[in-house]
Amino acid sequence: MSSTSERWAIRHPRIVDWWAGTWRWVLLAFGAVTVIYLLLDRGAQNGPMMALVIAAFVVAAALTSSKPLAIVLFAMPGLLIPQRIGIGGGDLSVSDAALAAAFGTALLLGQRPYSRPLRSLLMLNLVYQFATFFTVLVNPYVANTVEWVHAWLLVSGALIVGWAVGAAGYGRLALSLIVFTACALAVLTLGQAALQYASGNFGPAAPSWPISMHKNFVGTVFAFAAIVAYLNPDWVGWTRAWSRFAFWLLIAGVLVSQSRQALIGLMAAVVIAVIRRTHSGRSRLLLLLLLIPAGWLIISMVVEQVQSQNQHNSVFQRLDWFREVYHFWREAPIFGHGLRYWYQPGNLGYQPPQGELEVLASAGVVGLAAFVVMWIGILLVLWHIDPRFGTLAVAVVFCRLVQAQFDLFWVAAQVSIPFVIAGICLGAMAREERSADEGIGPSAQASSRLPSGAMR
Repeated sequence: MSSTSERWAIRHPRIVDWWAGTWRWVLLAFGAVTVIYLLLDRGAQNGPMMALVIAAFVVAAALTSSKPLAIVLFAMPGLLIPQRIGIGGGDLSVSDAALAAAFGTALLLGQRPYSRPLRSLLMLNLVYQFATFFTVLVNPYVANTVEWVHAWLLVSGALIVGWAVGAAGYGRLALSLIVFTACALAVLTLGQAALQYASGNFGPAAPSWPISMHKNFVGTVFAFAAIVAYLNPDWVGWTRAWSRFAFWLLIAGVLVSQSRQALIGLMAAVVIAVIRRTHSGRSRLLLLLLLIPAGWLIISMVVEQVQSQNQHNSVFQRLDWFREVYHFWREAPIFGHGLRYWYQPGNLGYQPPQGELEVLASAGVVGLAAFVVMWIGILLVLWHIDPRFGTLAVAVVFCRLVQAQFDLFWVAAQVSIPFVIAGICLGAMAREERSADEGIGPSAQASSRLPSGAMR
């Protein structure tokens, strides 16, 4: 062992103890200030939700001394909550707050060194960040700079968070928290759908209590969780009954939400999963059972909107938006108008409803080129790692890319969740490889010889 490694081995426990104490006292103090602020009724936005978030982080911080990644694990359900919280003029979503808290912990307490695939993904994201830095310089306003950092956190920050829990051996627990939270939201969505259908309203359904959510948000979240339940990797090891129940519950949630991009993304992910994981007749039958009604539902909804000739429905509205965004981009074709330009006076007042179009208008052709390079590189890296881990990672990330062809891309939770899941896969793979190299993981080596199936 080198002298540097020896010094790190001595200092690491001290840093862990110091970090645990710092997080605990800072969050306890912040929680006390927040409670006082709410009691004085000083204008906190969504006070009850904010109190729950602070309480969760205080409890997690108290556990950090014994479980260094407690904050990261507590943040997993929070990634699926889009409601905004804040004090005074500033606000952010619960998902962003959870990701930021988890990232701070994972960055300092997560295991090193990062694996080669993870480093490759971080470098690909850095290429995109470097390209979009030009639009930050050309368009100097606060929201532009803030979103530049935020975009990095949604990709690289999420990967590091997932890596930390996967490499520490908490991959199963983290994925269970994500899927269980999504299942709870699916139950609420199905309940809302039942109430709507009983009154003769057969439109899209999404939870309205205890938190109001949009159909496209819940649809995409259900799709991510359904992919995890469908694949049920052997290193996660859920029972066959639980994975099937969760999968079909989440599929029902996607269907009643009537989120077209979620359905298309899920269809694409299942095709990828079937190609890489299994060739059994049962899996092909399951694929047909999923694809045929989903495809019929998507086509029928689009045809109905086109035949209605209603110029204000989503199909015709999107065509109008595409034309407007194209003409707007031509005013700044090289570096774009800046990230989150739609919040600036005098610009188009909406986020473009298509991933590449959004990047083109925001960061110009320079940003779009880097965006394409980043996504191709990410998919290639994930495609070439061990299928036991890489299939879930590439399927969920590809699902997000497909979704973004039909709706908004840079939406907090809808970007961070798939990259957290991908990071968990990379961390779990690195942990198993490390155990095999050290000769302390016979069970892990034995599990690598188990047959892999989509629904075991």
